[in-house]
Amino acid sequence: MKRFARFETILFALIALTYVIASCNEKIKGNSTEVALNAESESIVSAEPKKPLSEDFKKYWYAGNAEITSYALEQARYGEIREGKAVLVYVTEPFVADKQVKADRSNPNNVPILKLNSTKKYLTGIYPYSIMGSSFYPVHDNQHAIKVTTSVQEWCGQVFTQLNNRDKFDISSFSYFESEGDKNLQLEKSILENELWNKIRIAPDRLPVGEQYIIPSLEYIRLRHKEIKAYKATVSLTKNGDLSAYEIDYPELQRTLVINFSTSFPHTIESWTETYKSGFGANAKSMTSKATKINTLKTAYWGQNGNDDVFLRDSLGL
Repeated sequence: MKRFARFETILFALIALTYVIASCNEKIKGNSTEVALNAESESIVSAEPKKPLSEDFKKYWYAGNAEITSYALEQARYGEIREGKAVLVYVTEPFVADKQVKADRSNPNNVPILKLNSTKKYLTGIYPYSIMGSSFYPVHDNQHAIKVTTSVQEWCGQVFTQLNNRDKFDISSFSYFESEGDKNLQLEKSILENELWNKIRIAPDRLPVGEQYIIPSLEYIRLRHKEIKAYKATVSLTKNGDLSAYEIDYPELQRTLVINFSTSFPHTIESWTETYKSGFGANAKSMTSKATKINTLKTAYWGQNGNDDVFLRDSLGL
């Protein structure tokens, strides 16, 4: 009886010890996960050494205003050219690295980014198209864009794609098309066409050139129903006096994008052209979309939301 009692005591002690060890392991796992998340956040923030900001950059981009530029748009869609308007809105703001959203409050871990919101509006017959893209790119030019989003709305339905820069590119894609549906995927990191529009404004001399693998704009991928991946491209930067041209040619896609911008700071986007096949099946033909600058405003638009502020659109030709 005593032996059994002693055995029972030892057994209970072993069970208790196992529970304690298991609990400790759970805590260690939890701490490891937390450390991993923090390490991931840190790796996103400090992928490369920060590039210094020039005084001109600070004066222009940290004056409390956004830069709004309007463009006359000639957009190829369904094998025809459609007239419309495009707008590029550039503004600096603090970004929360781990949540990958705009910061609500000051924090030393916030990442200063140059945000680009781009919009296009045009008609295809009776129904309208409305397209918006956003790219959030660190002003210190030391990593890929932290996040890129694109949405397309028209009367058939709407689609939305979001790319987050984490250990890899995490992509969520939503569509009303059965063949596309709702998808989540990961890609190895590569140059993003969307981020190059930000990089032009920060450091055009550091733009990638030569043979590159680039993930095309999310807008193009959605409108042409292409696979989201990096495609081989030939890239060149040409300076011609006051104007520079950045050209990306994708042989496999039979698509070429040319962005024309001012050679000198602040490297404003003056125009762009995009050539690719438009239309259906065998009737698709190579067409060129064009955007030509109308006007630019430097203003704090977020505070100009009253009926009395509508007149400001006149100066943008909108």
